[in-house]
Amino acid sequence: MAFVQSIENAREERIGRDGVGAGAFDAALARTQGALEELRARHADAAMPLLRLPAARDDLAHIREAAERLRTGATDVVFLGTGGSSLGGQTLTQLAGHAVPGWGLLRDKPRIHFLDNLDPESFDVFLKRLSLQTSHFVAISKSGGTAETLMQTIAVLSALKDAGLAAGIPDRVLGLSEPERPGKPNGLRALLSAHRVPLLDHDPGVGGRFSALANVGLLPAAVAGLDVAAVRAGAGAALAPVLEGKPPAEVPAAVGAALAMALAEAKGKHISVLMAYADRLERFTRWYVQLFAESLGKDGKGVTPLGALGPVDQHSQLQLFIAGPRDKLFTVLTVACAGLGPRIDPALAALAGAPDFGNRTIGDLVAAQGRATAETLAKNGRPVCTIHLDRLDEASLGELLMHFMLETIIAAHLLGVDAFDQPAVEEGKVLAKRYLAGAR
Repeated sequence: MAFVQSIENAREERIGRDGVGAGAFDAALARTQGALEELRARHADAAMPLLRLPAARDDLAHIREAAERLRTGATDVVFLGTGGSSLGGQTLTQLAGHAVPGWGLLRDKPRIHFLDNLDPESFDVFLKRLSLQTSHFVAISKSGGTAETLMQTIAVLSALKDAGLAAGIPDRVLGLSEPERPGKPNGLRALLSAHRVPLLDHDPGVGGRFSALANVGLLPAAVAGLDVAAVRAGAGAALAPVLEGKPPAEVPAAVGAALAMALAEAKGKHISVLMAYADRLERFTRWYVQLFAESLGKDGKGVTPLGALGPVDQHSQLQLFIAGPRDKLFTVLTVACAGLGPRIDPALAALAGAPDFGNRTIGDLVAAQGRATAETLAKNGRPVCTIHLDRLDEASLGELLMHFMLETIIAAHLLGVDAFDQPAVEEGKVLAKRYLAGAR
């Protein structure tokens, strides 16, 4: 395992009445056994393709080839798509500096863009300022009918035509959507096929928010130069204790799910905060929010996820976390960083009135802050789970991704809901299209 998980500071005997009692936790953990057996069965019969992804290698050559095609001759690679079609890719590419403050703007080309939120002004300005001649585009929608993605793709095709680049559309655009199925329309495939744009297949058995380990997430990662095989190998490390038949107490995902559900049921902790201490995990917290919210929020049940980033959110949300409502479980995610970063000049530190900073590094301070936040929350009776990574790389991030996907699936089992559907979201999509049709 690339990380160490501890729930000791979430226990009632350690932090007081707001911690999880031994009886409630043990009962919830025992109930995860059914979920683990189901996961093993679905891996064995291949009915849950997600569980076969960590060991899959036969598709990686195609992913790398597509990534090289996108990189070649491009100053910019633009990914069109929203929700699960985008957040997994963003999470992985951030490992290579994408969307990291400062660093992200100074990365080597091609620049990578994820246009995941539909906004008329920002999209219009982007297309007008983008060098279309040296840009490549990827449109991603599992169903092929996502309204935002279709509008973005149509706008891009029109912009390329207006710029006199129509003949080069098949070389500049790539699509990713599930294969055609009789009786089920796929607008994205129809649109791109009419323009002779090549399409990759989205596995119909892997939902968008669970697709970070599929080509949906690995294609952007490969464009960013990451080792996609290592991502999958890391995911395999998280899945291994499940497949090996380990007892729930030895499966970190089962422990995490049992803790969250026991605290929600017994102590009313219906908000789950994930606070990561690394810029390169900021998108990971957003990915986690979608995964947890869309998978568990059903039938009046669920736990509300909240993402936070340290140390910056110590200056915004921590006051509420410590002194506000006692309705939250906290997971503090830290990365070994002591000794890393610029070393502070002792004379300048003394001049600034902070002599203790002398000869320390920025990493020393961040490491101390992460530890202090977790301990302060616990000392104030707030239940805290800690996850610590010795390193942040492709393997460890792949392991984290699979860990939280498994935790979510197990938590859904404990709640008695389907982790893989999103009926409320689908209802909103239908209404939006109906309103648009009437807006003439």
